[in-house]
Amino acid sequence: MSNDTTRERILQAAGEAFAVAGYRTTTVRDICQKAGVNLASVNYHFGDKQRLYIEAVKHARRLREQQAPMPEWSADTPPSEKLTMFVLTLMRRMLGEQGDPWQTRLVVREIMEPTKACEEMVREAFRPVFGILIGILAEMMPPETPSHELHKLALSLIGQCFYYRSNEKILKMLIPSEELEEHYGLEQLAHHITAVMLAAMGQRPPLGIDSVGNQSKTGNTLLTHRSH
Repeated sequence: MSNDTTRERILQAAGEAFAVAGYRTTTVRDICQKAGVNLASVNYHFGDKQRLYIEAVKHARRLREQQAPMPEWSADTPPSEKLTMFVLTLMRRMLGEQGDPWQTRLVVREIMEPTKACEEMVREAFRPVFGILIGILAEMMPPETPSHELHKLALSLIGQCFYYRSNEKILKMLIPSEELEEHYGLEQLAHHITAVMLAAMGQRPPLGIDSVGNQSKTGNTLLTHRSH
């Protein structure tokens, strides 16, 4: 068995175990048994349990990113379209059915109870993505908009997306199952969140109002947006 294969097997087993039981409860021995390797393999590839956990979290995050890569757009792409594509990508990473469930579960667990792994994840992945979002929002806001307002807008958007990931069980208690099935699909949620943000920034009429001031029947259709 090659070193790369052994390392991947350990990461897979560790990610699944940490996602279910957490860092404290999971033992290195449990992971080794699951991966079919000896304890020396973990020491050789990762050094200790903490480093293994950090690498497992980063591995899970990379897998989710590969399944939903950040879109590329041309220089003349309207900012409203960029925002739509950005939100849809974010929702696919959080709620997408591709990949193993443990990947998202482990990343969410780390976000909810952050450790050193979260520090590295923010520095290497979340901060660059946050910068992309800030750049999109800045295109739609007046040039004099202070950075703290752009940051709050970005956090509001991310918070809306994250709610549907972190509160899935509560949603099932709050919302009738028929409504969830019919109106809460991934793309439906992405378009709703985008519409909320565009309305908040004055890039479209308020939700429920169409472009000529009439009450909209759908309320979630993305309209033609103006850009600054």
